[in-house]
Amino acid sequence: MKKLTISKLFLYRYRFIIGFILLSAAYITLLFGLPLLAPNGLSEAEMESATRSYDLHLDSIFRGDIVDLPYRALQKLSIMTFGLTIYSVKLPSIIIGLMLGGLLILLLNRWFKSNVALLASILAVLSASFLYLAGSGTPLIMLVFWPTLLLWLGSKIQGVTKPKPMYCFVFAFTLLASIFTPHLIYLALFIVSFALLHPHLRFTIKTLPTFPLVLTIFIIIMGLAALVMASVINPAIITELLLSPGLTLGQFFHNIQTAFLPFFAWNSTLESSFLSPFVGLASVALAVIGLLSTAKGFFASRNSIATCLIVFTIFLSGLNPESAILILLPIAILIAHGLRYILAKWYDLFPDNPYARISAVFPIGLFLGIMIIGGISHFIFGYRYIPMVAGAFNNDLALVSEHLADGTTLYILDNPTSYNFYKILEDQGAYQVEDIFPEQNLPKTYATLGFSDTPGDIKRIITSPKSDNSDRIYIYTSNQVIEEVNE
Repeated sequence: MKKLTISKLFLYRYRFIIGFILLSAAYITLLFGLPLLAPNGLSEAEMESATRSYDLHLDSIFRGDIVDLPYRALQKLSIMTFGLTIYSVKLPSIIIGLMLGGLLILLLNRWFKSNVALLASILAVLSASFLYLAGSGTPLIMLVFWPTLLLWLGSKIQGVTKPKPMYCFVFAFTLLASIFTPHLIYLALFIVSFALLHPHLRFTIKTLPTFPLVLTIFIIIMGLAALVMASVINPAIITELLLSPGLTLGQFFHNIQTAFLPFFAWNSTLESSFLSPFVGLASVALAVIGLLSTAKGFFASRNSIATCLIVFTIFLSGLNPESAILILLPIAILIAHGLRYILAKWYDLFPDNPYARISAVFPIGLFLGIMIIGGISHFIFGYRYIPMVAGAFNNDLALVSEHLADGTTLYILDNPTSYNFYKILEDQGAYQVEDIFPEQNLPKTYATLGFSDTPGDIKRIITSPKSDNSDRIYIYTSNQVIEEVNE
């Protein structure tokens, strides 16, 4: 009987390719199903983002309205194409999340062996925190997208004997585009400083061909000049891009505390749009192991960059608590370091025993399965049923579209955010949206978002299980005499 050679089996030879294909299929399926899962509604920040994106026009650049311009343009295109729905508001983040997941997989596969990269990618892109980021209809995802893209492009340049000039150009354009995301201009300064101070990266810069290097510097200078011109035209963007209004030293440290409590608190008593814990205990443990394992070779560029990114994220969170979301990137890198260390130690125990090596597949598979299933369940059920976070989202838009006939007048009182958001529906010709009741001649049938003591009889109440006050929409029949004008 012919001896079976494991290395010649199809599944063994193509195990990593099959693994990445299955991971991609699972991630894409989850990503495009996010609006049907959790949080199953829109937060106030998402409504504000949709309103601001819809107000974007072709002349916005000339008026200096350039903050989060790429994301807002994509979101407006989505709303204009599919109408104002929960899905169209979240679709830009889903598309960018798809690219972000691919970039993170490519980055980890670039820095680590295929076995470590595959396991770390599974834990990163299928985590509850990553799914929340990809399903949030705000520009928050850009805080992670730009650094991940810059790191991947940098990995294609650093450590290569003859880097392709195209990567240098794309890196320069990406660095330029990132500074129009709030507070990421500090990331650009950090990257430039890190590249100049780190010996390996400094050597890479010196070995770059002269023409692409000069052109890259020119692109960056032109981008900074465009930023200065936009700031002169619209001074308000200076505060939005660089600082936070009214920030003091005490507020800075309070922001850091506010930012990181939902990430690592093992309870559900925090009122935040982030589900606590935002980072699972097992992921934190792997990241700590990875951090300790890189201490010996700290000055290698890929080892030190994760630690430096954590320090940088803490600084950014002091300016804006939501910026703490950037910590997902260094945690993903440190998880890969931790997995590499654990696998290396296991293989060192059995250097000549292939069966002992293979036996590690079972506990690792069980460990990953528990983390993934637990994380996805935490994401789906936590955002639906934990009051501290579920209350931050509402499905009023779906209720309006489902229960109000076209042409109905919808009154939204004492809520400027909701009023500006639902005015998009009026602009699209679906409803008449008002914020003040007329003194006379109310429409024969009208609706209010929330209860209001109005001159009319309640015809119907639309309720939702997602709100503490389940009564969301009141449909009235006016008891005023309406004058009919016969022409």
